[in-house]
Amino acid sequence: MQTDIKLFTPGPTHVPEQVRLRLAQPLIYHRSPEFRQILQRVEKNLQYIFQTEQNVYVLTSSGTAAMEAVIANLLSSDDQALVIEAGKFGARWSELCMAYGVPVTSHKLPWGRALQPDELVGLLQAKNDFRAVFLTHCETSTGVAIDLPVLAKVIHQYSAALVIVDGISSVGALPLKMREWGLDAVVSAAQKGFMCPPGLSFVACSPRAEQAMIATNRPRYYFDLRKARQALEHNDTPFTPAISLLLGLDEALQMMCTEGLERIWQRHHRLAQATRATMIGLNLQLFAEQPADVVTVVRLPAALQDKDLIGQLKNRGFIIAGGQGKLKGQIFRIAHLGACDEQDLAELIAALATVLRESGWACQPDAVVSTFRQQLTAGR
Repeated sequence: MQTDIKLFTPGPTHVPEQVRLRLAQPLIYHRSPEFRQILQRVEKNLQYIFQTEQNVYVLTSSGTAAMEAVIANLLSSDDQALVIEAGKFGARWSELCMAYGVPVTSHKLPWGRALQPDELVGLLQAKNDFRAVFLTHCETSTGVAIDLPVLAKVIHQYSAALVIVDGISSVGALPLKMREWGLDAVVSAAQKGFMCPPGLSFVACSPRAEQAMIATNRPRYYFDLRKARQALEHNDTPFTPAISLLLGLDEALQMMCTEGLERIWQRHHRLAQATRATMIGLNLQLFAEQPADVVTVVRLPAALQDKDLIGQLKNRGFIIAGGQGKLKGQIFRIAHLGACDEQDLAELIAALATVLRESGWACQPDAVVSTFRQQLTAGR
């Protein structure tokens, strides 16, 4: 098994050694005072990352389960929902709503496009009885980021709907200010900007969302956030948590708080700008209309579609992602998310340039890496 693989996928992301060491510590009892102290610190630091003073619930699950928990806890059987679909994960909101029998209006955008405020105004003016509007902050299948604060303001201006956000790949990487922007529920997951293995997800709720949680008539048990809220009052969990993963999360959150949110956001922006500029310099075309700072998505030219760039990079120890769904075989995705740093990306860029040249694409690897480093310097 190759042990020197470097991940540049939009989840899971690289887990720093400091976090791995904490994950490997002996188990502790999850009903002990020691664990309660850890859980209390985790909650406080999650509130900082989500920019809220309200509860952030930690679930032993993937991010999709956190999305499901939101629907199970905040929407009753007769509530109407508006879902903005601009990729694979926006469509997941619609699929989950339909699974729970929630009447849903799905506004489908071409993949690669971002929802614009005037479009949202039209949707809300045409139908103003939505209980919730579901948004995807960063659509990693296409590399698009929406203007979340502007869209949230539009929703509040034209409706009383809850603003529910998939922040799975954006929280801890892109600017997201839950309280200031009026977001009612934001979900995320540990294997993205939080630099942890998969297995933990998060649901942050506003006071309006907490009220909806009490009022909904939906049956629920394991994902009953009311139980999580009651347990959290005592720095506890309603069921056995993933103890080792929580220890790793505790370590990762302390690292993030030490670096500071503003610096984290700036680092992701700088890496994204340099990566995008380098791809353009390679005469490659970006896919996203409004590119996100967590992943750069590149159209795969016809001349390279049979060259297996992803496989060639894997043979050199670098894992990037291909396209999903209708974009399979048409794009490749380079994530600069979580613990990714300048040296990591420079090594990937050098390997990619080499693979491109060997595949017949005109480029000079040394010049490409030099361009990338110049872009990083210009972004400081």
